[in-house]
Amino acid sequence: MKNRTAPAKAGMKETLPIALLALVIAVAVQLIGSAKLNVGIGSIVIFPMVWGLIAGLLVSIQKFKPLGLNLQRVAAALVGVAVMLLVARLAFNIGPSLPVLVKAGPALLLQEVGHLLGTVFLALPLAVLLRMGKATVGATFSLDREPSFAMVSEKYGPDSDQYRGVLAMYVFGTLFGAVFITLLTSLVANWNIFNPLALAMGAGVGSGSMMAASAASIIDAYPADEQAILGMAAVSNLITTILGVYVGLYVSLPLADRFYRLLTRKRTAAAPAETVVAAGGSAAPSAMVEESEDAVNRDFREKFAASSVEVKLPLWLSLGVLTVLGLGTATVAAKGFNWSIVGGYAVLMGLVLLGLFLAKVSRKVSAIIWITTIGAYASSPWFFAAEPLTKLVSSVDFLSIATVMLTLAGLSLGKDVPLLRNIGWKIIPVGLVSITASFLLSVVIAEFALGYWG
Repeated sequence: MKNRTAPAKAGMKETLPIALLALVIAVAVQLIGSAKLNVGIGSIVIFPMVWGLIAGLLVSIQKFKPLGLNLQRVAAALVGVAVMLLVARLAFNIGPSLPVLVKAGPALLLQEVGHLLGTVFLALPLAVLLRMGKATVGATFSLDREPSFAMVSEKYGPDSDQYRGVLAMYVFGTLFGAVFITLLTSLVANWNIFNPLALAMGAGVGSGSMMAASAASIIDAYPADEQAILGMAAVSNLITTILGVYVGLYVSLPLADRFYRLLTRKRTAAAPAETVVAAGGSAAPSAMVEESEDAVNRDFREKFAASSVEVKLPLWLSLGVLTVLGLGTATVAAKGFNWSIVGGYAVLMGLVLLGLFLAKVSRKVSAIIWITTIGAYASSPWFFAAEPLTKLVSSVDFLSIATVMLTLAGLSLGKDVPLLRNIGWKIIPVGLVSITASFLLSVVIAEFALGYWG
C-alpha cells in the first residue's frame, strides 16, 4: 500500500508482553477445543482458532487495561511471519496430493472464475442498491486483501472513493472474514451435497487465515480426506493470489467499474441537475455535498494511516516467538509432548528461512511462492527424503499454527475497530455477500468441472 509511514523497529521488550498474552490465549482455546452447534439446516463447528481470534479481539478492545497501540502493531508484525509458517505447513500437503491435483487440473483453474468474479456479479449490485457510491467499485471487485491497495491506488489514486471502498472491505475482512467463512463452510460442508475437493477449491479465496478456517471446517466433515483437502485448498489459494493481481488489474477491476456505471447510468445522468436545498430555502450546488464527502474521506484515510503504521521485528525474534507459541499449541493439540513436533517445527522454520532468502536474492518471486514450491517438491514422490520429512512435519497439527496466527490477528485488531465504525453499516451486508459469493460460486463451478472431467 502506498503512502504509509516507514516501519518502526521493535525488540524483545515490546514483543515479550504480546508473546506471553498470545501464548496464554492460544493454549487456553486449544484446551477448550471445538464446539459443534446444530442450527436446523445443518451443523456449524467453531474451532479453537476462531475462539482465539475472538478472544484476542476482546482483549484488544477492552477498556479495563487497554492494550497499547504499539503492542497491537507487534502482534500484526508477528501475523505476517505466522502466515509463512502456515504456508510452509500446507506445502507439505501439496506434494503427496500432486496426483489428485493434476487430475483435477482443469477444474482447479476453472473454479478460479468464482473467486475472482463472484463478488462483482453478486456483491456489486447490492452495494449499488445500498448507495455506497463509487466506493462500490473498490469494495466489490475482489475480496480486497493487500494487493488490492496497489491496484486501486494506481488506477484511481489514494484519495479516491474507490480506494476508500478497498479500505472498508479490507477492515471488514480482517475483523470478520475468518469467523464468517468458518460458519459458512461448516454449514455447506455438512449438507453433504458437494465433493470435498470442490469445497477445498472454494476455500482458496486468496486469504491465508480465511483459507485455513474454511479448510478446517471441510476436514471436520470429511476427516478421511484431510491431506487432499489441505493440499487442494493451499494450491487454490496460491493460484488465487497469483492470478488475482493480473485478473484484478485487467479483468475484474475494469469489469466492476463498467458494471457500476451501467447500473447507475440513470442516477449519473440526473446528477448534474440535482441540488441540495438549504434550510432557508436556497439551493446549494451539489459541489458542497462532494466537498463535505471529501472531508469525511480525508478524515477516514488519516485515521487508517495512523492505525496502520507498521512495526518491524528482527527475523530471529519473530521466528523464536512463533516457535514457542507453536510448540505450546501443537503439544496441546497432540495431547502430549513429542520430539517429532520439535523436528517438524525445525523443518518448517528452515523452509521459511530458505524462502525468505531466495525471495531476497531473486527480488521478483515472493517468499510465499518459494516456500510453497520447495515444500511441495520436498514432500512429493520425486524427492528422495520426502517420506521422513513429511512424517516429521505431519506431527505439527496445521490447525494449531492457524490458532496461533488468528490469536495474534485478534490481538492486533483493536486499532481497526474505529475505522469500521467510520465506514458505516453498509459494508457489513456487502462484505458478507462478497465472501459468500466468492466461496459458493467457486464451489459450484468446481463441482460441475470435477464431474465433467471425471
